[in-house]
Amino acid sequence: MDSTRVPHSGERILDRTGLDLLIEVLRGHGYRVVGPTVRDSAIVLGELASGTDLPAGWGVETGPGKYRLHRRDDDAVFAHSSGPQSWKQFLHPPRRQLWATERDGSWEAPVVDETPYAFLGVHGCDLAAIAVLRRVLCPDPDADTPTARRFRNLFVVAAQCTEPGGVCFCASMGTGPAAGPGFDLALTETLDDRGHRFLVDVGTESGATILDDVESRAAEPRDVDAARTAVAAATERMGRRMPETDLRELLQRARDADVWEDVADRCLTCGNCTMVCPTCFCTTTEDMTDLTGEHAERWQHWSSCFELDFSHLHGGDVRTSAQSRYRQWMSHKLGTWFDQFGSSGCVGCGRCIDWCPVGIDITEEAARLAQLLPAWGQENQ
Repeated sequence: MDSTRVPHSGERILDRTGLDLLIEVLRGHGYRVVGPTVRDSAIVLGELASGTDLPAGWGVETGPGKYRLHRRDDDAVFAHSSGPQSWKQFLHPPRRQLWATERDGSWEAPVVDETPYAFLGVHGCDLAAIAVLRRVLCPDPDADTPTARRFRNLFVVAAQCTEPGGVCFCASMGTGPAAGPGFDLALTETLDDRGHRFLVDVGTESGATILDDVESRAAEPRDVDAARTAVAAATERMGRRMPETDLRELLQRARDADVWEDVADRCLTCGNCTMVCPTCFCTTTEDMTDLTGEHAERWQHWSSCFELDFSHLHGGDVRTSAQSRYRQWMSHKLGTWFDQFGSSGCVGCGRCIDWCPVGIDITEEAARLAQLLPAWGQENQ
């Protein structure tokens, strides 16, 4: 029997051609393969027709309010940190029709494309974000809804992170750089004098089935050691970290801290942070009709707690100041999310820092609170 087609009880190795074949095999199994690609001077997520669509040889430089694409001196395909998009857009679309109706009372449900997705190149932080969204959006994972089916049919190929960016802090959030549970296959990319290769860890039977159709070889101990060492080293190169404190308690005590006023002086309340966040899930609905009034539709689209009317109740808006809206976002993300869903809403990807036009850094704001609140708390006991 061909050794590449036996059940895989240990790590395997794919070469660069094997990675391209993996995409071909996934497409052959009926998946719509989505992964990183270069477009508009950024590494974005898009449908992959073949391995040539991957960002081979491209890296990124990141910082508060800064994102720059640059050429690397090798052909690595996963050596980049998070871009402006997250996998959320495919699992929780930014805009979708809920229903349509005619004046005569006839009603029609929207046509939903239920082609299953295969995500290729999911970093540990984003793998954790997918798990968060699954808990939020699918309280009943067996429900007969398009969203639940989308999660059930999802195939995930993780990419263990070996190149953290300047705003990454997943290590301090416990979500990376190594991929946690939830993947079907996990790849660790290595380029050295022995060539360009990917260590493959199999996470599920579905992953093993797909890998059976891809040419691979058994990993040698030195292959495993090189890959594991590269991921471990990435932990020490994180550009940011959250303070080592109970963030939930910290934010409960921080409601009246002066820090919020300083943040409000800089915050534009543009909502960029919530749009790029891989776990923000808030939506609103809008109804529309055609000019004749004969046809009406209802649409759902992403919303943001930075919008002035997000907290609107009868009589007016609850959070009218930038201070209160930023405090709400950060307090929910790092604090009250635990009360609702049993985990933090932040996975440490750093996108909110990257794409804030004024460079507000959530890790710096948390550190300021941690430094100020011990004294502040004693004065207000």
